[in-house]
Formats: sequence, C-alpha cells, structure tokens
Amino acid sequence: MTKNLKATITAVLVAAATLALLLFLGRPDSPAPVDRAAPADGAVDTSVPPDLLVRDDSHRLSTAPDGRVTFVEFLDFECEACRAAYPAVEQLRSEYADRVTFVARYFPIASHFNAENAAVAVEAAAQQGQFEQMYQRMFETQTSWGEQQVSQAPLFRQFAGDLGLDMAAYDRAVADPATLERVRSDQRDGQAAGVQGTPTFFLNGERLEPRSVDDLRAALDTALAQ
Repeated sequence: MTKNLKATITAVLVAAATLALLLFLGRPDSPAPVDRAAPADGAVDTSVPPDLLVRDDSHRLSTAPDGRVTFVEFLDFECEACRAAYPAVEQLRSEYADRVTFVARYFPIASHFNAENAAVAVEAAAQQGQFEQMYQRMFETQTSWGEQQVSQAPLFRQFAGDLGLDMAAYDRAVADPATLERVRSDQRDGQAAGVQGTPTFFLNGERLEPRSVDDLRAALDTALAQ
C-alpha cells in the first residue's frame, strides 16, 4: 500500500468518525445537557469518585501501562447514538493505543427492548474472554436487530456461535442471574455517577460533553500532557 493511499484511507476514517460523533449528539439517547457551557476541550466541572467509574471487574478494551489516563463510556448496545459514536471511539483507541485505558460499562436503557438482552449476551461472551469481539459485533449489526419488540436472544446466541464460544457455557452464563446482576451493577454505578443517557463519557473522573471527535481528542491530549 502506497503512502498516499494510506494517508487517504486515514483521512476518510477520521472524517467518518467525526461525522458519526456529530450525528450522535443530536440523538434522543444522548445525555441531558448541563446548565453551563462546556469549554473548548469538551470537559465540564463534574468530577465523580473513581470507584464508581472503574471497578476491578470493569471491561477494559485497552490498557495503558502507566495507568495515568482512563476514558470510560457508559453505553447501551441498542442505542443508535452509541452506534454512531462507536467508530469515533474505535478511531481514538487506534490513535491512543498504549497511552489511554479505554473502559466500556453497561447502561441498558429501559425503553430499549433488547438492550439488557444484548448486554447479558456480551457479558456471557466476556466470561469466555470474548468481550471485545461481542461488543463489536453488537454495534456492527445493530441496524438488523435494534428497535425490535421481540427478544433477539436467539440472534445473540448465533453471534456467540459465530465467535466459536463454548455454547453450553454460554447458555449457562445467560441463564445465570449473576450475569444479569453484573450488567445491572454497571448500571447502578452509572446512575450514581449521574449518567442520564447514553453514550456518556468520563475522562479521569470528569464527565465530558464533546461536540466533535476533536473535542475528545483534545481532552485526551490535555490529560496526557498533565
């Protein structure tokens, strides 16, 4: 692949991520706006106790060796805004690999019929070391199962099979009340942290109100520079 082609592909990916993030900001599942204006880097003065944002069992999509900067997203797999933000978050993960810890936490919205089912399926996959793969599959396929008023659990089970999971173990995990409780414990932490909708982002304990992917990038750069 030539340098020019690589540069073109990178530019397209960044533009797509920026557009996706701009689109999600106007969606109904976005968090309620704060009363005061956010500064240019997207940060607002809303600190949260660290243990509400990252637990020992929280799912880390990537881990920075120095542990100085942690980016947390409370998300709902059926949330269209979360799906719109997903490419931007993936782009940032690529750009800040090994420098920023990215943490994903469940926050299924009650009005989304399959949000909790999806989170349980992802958590069941996580018990076999396949959290990231199932997380990605949910967002990549959301348009095919979202906004359905019947259970999509059989489809999610098919996703698990496609990933090569031990299906007997997967079925036990889905049926185990402890798996649902694991999802709801994330949700309770989010509620205690003031999460009102999805996606909601926190950076080193401060809630972010980004207006673009550049706002998120600027916030990360500032945190890394401190």
